Amino acid sequence: MTGESDPMAMARAAGFEETVGASDILSAIRAGLGQMSESQRRVGMLFLDDPDWAVKANVEDIAARAGVSAPTIVRFARAIGCEGLKDLKLKLAGALALGAPFLHRSVHVGETAADVVRNVTGSMTTVIADWQRRLDPAELDRAAAAIKRARRIDCLGTGATSHFLAQDLQARLFRLGLTANAFSDAHFQLVAAATLTSADALVAISFVGRMPALLRAVEVGRARGATIIALTQARTPLAELGHIVLPMDVPRDATMLVGTDAYVVQLIAIEILMIMVGLRQGPELIARMNDLHHVLNTYGVDREDPSVLHAGWRQMLDSDPGSSETG
Repeated sequence: MTGESDPMAMARAAGFEETVGASDILSAIRAGLGQMSESQRRVGMLFLDDPDWAVKANVEDIAARAGVSAPTIVRFARAIGCEGLKDLKLKLAGALALGAPFLHRSVHVGETAADVVRNVTGSMTTVIADWQRRLDPAELDRAAAAIKRARRIDCLGTGATSHFLAQDLQARLFRLGLTANAFSDAHFQLVAAATLTSADALVAISFVGRMPALLRAVEVGRARGATIIALTQARTPLAELGHIVLPMDVPRDATMLVGTDAYVVQLIAIEILMIMVGLRQGPELIARMNDLHHVLNTYGVDREDPSVLHAGWRQMLDSDPGSSETG
């Protein structure tokens, strides 16, 4: 017996494998997100994020998980060219039966290089646009204000990606003339948190938002009175600890816990945040940045002009007694 719990059986019963390509329905959903209402877009993201579950779920469960009404599900199905939810689920079951996107949710077996480029970049554009619509500018304003007035800003990240992002944030704050640190080691995170005060800010970066060592450091920093700014997914333990939360909710990656979508939106959030902090500094920032650029242009060794690097090496060699050509 076949039923909604068996996607392969549903696809074969509908004769779907012979009539429609594997990526057609998923491509239709992705392509239509930009023209949909907010409620329909939530349904679409649900089908893209967890197609296996969506195929097996009834309309009430789908509506509840997406936070929409049951009629919205039907309208969504018709918006992407299906007769209704049953037709949508049959086509989605066929897509799953023909090949799941194990490397990337937008890429399927048999696609050309041009298809991969178009689908991956198109998917990223959609993710960023959806994230932008859900980001609250008021929270960004609050975060920028807290960073600007802080005596000290500690940036904490646990894991390869979060560690890099914490260091990147610290480097940007440092260039703005602010006192900032970056810690990834659990011991140093605790020590740093224990020395925070109500005059300080702690920026915790973790897409997963459940790393025990990081959470403990954030708890300590919060107990000391520091303002906690969390860059993480909503409804995570880290988000619950944050005074200010910048949600990083994106679709799940097919191969990594913290995928490219999460990485990119976190980088963009840091970029926006630093610009807002800089704007709050006013004219004093212009003078500081002019001084910085002057020093880098005058003494920096990472310029396009190789003579600067060569001059630096010559100066070092000339000052080293052991470097005499006649030695």
